[in-house]
Amino acid sequence: MELILFLITAAVAIAGAVAMLISRNAVHSALFLLLNFGAIAVLFLLLRAPFLFAIQLTVYAGAIMVLFLFVVMLLGAEKVEDAPDRIAWQQPLALLLGLALLIVSVVVGLGSATTPPPDGEELIKFSDPRSLGELLFTDYLLPFEITGFILLIAVIGVVVLSQRGRKI
Repeated sequence: MELILFLITAAVAIAGAVAMLISRNAVHSALFLLLNFGAIAVLFLLLRAPFLFAIQLTVYAGAIMVLFLFVVMLLGAEKVEDAPDRIAWQQPLALLLGLALLIVSVVVGLGSATTPPPDGEELIKFSDPRSLGELLFTDYLLPFEITGFILLIAVIGVVVLSQRGRKI
């Protein structure tokens, strides 16, 4: 049963990523990225890592998506083109993938409540917030800082690019 749920969730994640890449509208791409983040969160739930599931939803699907949409709106990339929508299948695909993700989330959530998590030190290392924080701020401190620095540079670049065309 878990293999079937994994395959469905992986298919939703891959389809959301592909649709994000081929979408011409920046807002639609951001929404497909949100679908991908949700699918990745369900994959964490399948791995019995509820803390990573919650962090994936709050940090990535919440904060990072707000940042992306802020950048899109600041640049004015959300303006609708006069040309007709070339990819009219996006809305039904998004609804179908979102529904599949919701069904898988409910099934995984109900199934994980009845089965105990497997024993293992590695699994505990990634599911306990304290040990995850220690691991993040000791072994993975440099990648964590680099990621924050890259996001800061991206936001500054967007603000500079948006101010370039305006006269003060």
